Amino acid sequence: MRNLVLLPGFMLNRHLWDDMQGDLAALGTLTFGDLGQEVGIQAMADAVLSQAPEKFILFGFSMGGFVAQAIALKAPQRVLGLALLNTSSRPQTAQESAATKAQLEIAQRTPFKGLTSRALASSLHPARSAERALLDRLQAMALSNGKEVFLRQLQTLRDSNAEQLQQLRCPVLVVASDQDKLRTVEESEEMVRQIPQARFEIVADCGHMTPMEKPHELFALIQDWIAQSGL
Repeated sequence: MRNLVLLPGFMLNRHLWDDMQGDLAALGTLTFGDLGQEVGIQAMADAVLSQAPEKFILFGFSMGGFVAQAIALKAPQRVLGLALLNTSSRPQTAQESAATKAQLEIAQRTPFKGLTSRALASSLHPARSAERALLDRLQAMALSNGKEVFLRQLQTLRDSNAEQLQQLRCPVLVVASDQDKLRTVEESEEMVRQIPQARFEIVADCGHMTPMEKPHELFALIQDWIAQSGL
């Protein structure tokens, strides 16, 4: 039986995959990585590796995609296949770092009340940005993670793995969404150009939260990739 390790994005958790969990479980045994206990991409990667099966197919969504890249580069003998979903290999810009620093300073001295309505809405397709059920699910994950996880993840600066991606030898699936305002199609295309044998797919009419917005479409891509790659 296959082992699948799934990594969530910023202030998300295993419930990101709820709409896909039944289908994914038919493909193999699921392990949900925890990215809330460490500061830094490399430390998160080490923590996931310490809890992961010996060999596995790795799925990284958004921030989890940065961690997944680090894992695949650290332990290529353990990662049989790599799926990078709505993510990037770009380093954090100076503007992003300044905004994060300001956000961190505010967060350290105020009670944590979850993510802002603007942040939640920006993660969804514009037509679904006011969809209460999706917004409530996203906020519930953020509140479940809590302030300490929020502070740790805010302190996690992104380095670029772009030049190292050419070292990957396992099958790689890169998925972007055409209406993603947080991680663009262009960022996915940059990764694909660096990876020797990447399969690239774009999910239509979808925002950033592909596992929640288009779970069936995403699963179909994953299922076909696993079959075609012989994983």
